[in-house]
Amino acid sequence: MINCIAVDDEKLVLDLLVDNIQQVPFLKLAARCKNAMEAAEILHKEKVDLIFLDIQMPGLNGLQFVQTLKTPPIIIFVTAYKEHALEGFELDAIDYLLKPVSFERFLKACNKAQELFTLQQKAGQKEEQAGYFFVYVEYKQVKVTIADILYIEGMKDYIKIFLASSSKPVITKISMRHIEEKLSPYRFVRTHKSYIVAVDKIVSVKRDLVNLGNIELPLSDNFKPGLTKLISF
Repeated sequence: MINCIAVDDEKLVLDLLVDNIQQVPFLKLAARCKNAMEAAEILHKEKVDLIFLDIQMPGLNGLQFVQTLKTPPIIIFVTAYKEHALEGFELDAIDYLLKPVSFERFLKACNKAQELFTLQQKAGQKEEQAGYFFVYVEYKQVKVTIADILYIEGMKDYIKIFLASSSKPVITKISMRHIEEKLSPYRFVRTHKSYIVAVDKIVSVKRDLVNLGNIELPLSDNFKPGLTKLISF
């Protein structure tokens, strides 16, 4: 399933967009948002694979919003203004839909998004099967062995990857959402907006803390269900 959100400041248009999404069997609607800031909050909280995005919105418009994202999901612009098409495709949007959008045209865009999503998933699986990935650290690419990861801490635009084999973390400029996509959801779990933990390194869980032996990390209410599902019999 492709997790998606719909973003439009016009309620009737947003209602129609949501209705179209719900008719496509491989799409799962994670949220409906009436502006870019609501969308940003959802992206911060959970994994989103695809955004259906209006351009002309009060405050931050759709084009500006995409430019703020370090690693944007797949983007399909849905707008009444054809003059922004070139800018949209320069931002690597997979499609650009002009309102009013027929369901046939909408489905064609969704199929394109599904093809790209499948390719991205296969690329991620290859990295997972290889058992490592590379990240940029001080102008060079550094290899990170997945089985060596204890936990990952997010710091605004950067992350720290803490390893069992080293006292110094690997620090690289990518988002938590992007690194989360590189990791198996069965081997790693989000315990807090700022922490991803290797499940096999967890020694115990108590109330709002996850214990990794001599390390304790916060466990927030938002992420307790996901952790409980992974570690419960």
